Amino acid sequence: MNPLTVRQHDTATGPVLHVAGDLDFDQAPVLRGRLDQLSLSPGQCLVMDLSGLRFCDSSGITALLAARQHALAADADLVLTAVPANLLRVLTLVGLDQVFTLRPGSSAASRPA
Repeated sequence: MNPLTVRQHDTATGPVLHVAGDLDFDQAPVLRGRLDQLSLSPGQCLVMDLSGLRFCDSSGITALLAARQHALAADADLVLTAVPANLLRVLTLVGLDQVFTLRPGSSAASRPA
């Protein structure tokens, strides 16, 4: 098991969360706790860089959906970047690739403001 780490840096367009490790039943509350503390302003874009994500189960997907709801409630956007191939396959199979904005790389997410 790889513990979940969530690092944040802010950019001109909004916060970037670098999510790494296992996003599973045991670790999903870590991400949800970070989201609860994250303030977003209307028009901002929350970027979640998943390049370090090693595993994601249904609890992790639920946490990603909670992140989307958090952004929508603030009238902000959410973008998932560098989604690992195995997670991308699951998101596509269940139709969530139509719900989330997905971007292939993490280069844009790595530039601080």
